[in-house]
Amino acid sequence: TWGRPDRNGTKRKFVADGIFYAELNEFLRRELAEDGYAGCEVRVTPQRTEVIIRATRTKEVLGEKGRRVRELTQCVQRRWNFPDNGVELFAERVLNRGLSAIAQAESLRYKLMGGLAVRRACYGVMRFVMENNAKGCEIIVSGKLRAQRAKSMKFKDGYMIFSGHPYDTMVDRAVRHVFLRQGVLGVKVSIMLPHDPSGKSGTPHTMPDHVVILNPKDE
Repeated sequence: TWGRPDRNGTKRKFVADGIFYAELNEFLRRELAEDGYAGCEVRVTPQRTEVIIRATRTKEVLGEKGRRVRELTQCVQRRWNFPDNGVELFAERVLNRGLSAIAQAESLRYKLMGGLAVRRACYGVMRFVMENNAKGCEIIVSGKLRAQRAKSMKFKDGYMIFSGHPYDTMVDRAVRHVFLRQGVLGVKVSIMLPHDPSGKSGTPHTMPDHVVILNPKDE
């Protein structure tokens, strides 16, 4: 009808964008798991769609003379029917992998698949995170740990919040599944990020109850 915005069309667009991001993220996660994949960002410009891949080892993501990133671009282009030069992939290095929950969950996954004891693997990852100036860290591993009976292990260090809006802005979270011979283990990593006004090595947000006391002005 004339004069009324197409609400369903707008809804469909947002749903389609969400599905595209979820599927793309899953594809890149599986392809680049060994190269420290730490998430992606999709930017749509009038000319083309840009996908920025964040990873700890960008050299491996790009491949020899950019060959691997070209292969990934071709895969994405064919899967979602982009026109020629309609999509472009870039690799961006994660400055501090100790503050990336995805990178640490993948690291823990590879340690467990390599046969390292759960406690040792978790404490190693947690120590690395805390050495990188994180405010707090929590790792939960659940499944068949050693015995036939499934149980859950929780490792905590530092300061961590679990509710409210700061939980969304200040805590980086990741979940991974570890496929072992005896069954599947679930790995959950939460990292409370430190405050960094630039947002590069932490979060630009502060806690709502954080009070800054200014020096009195000279009269």
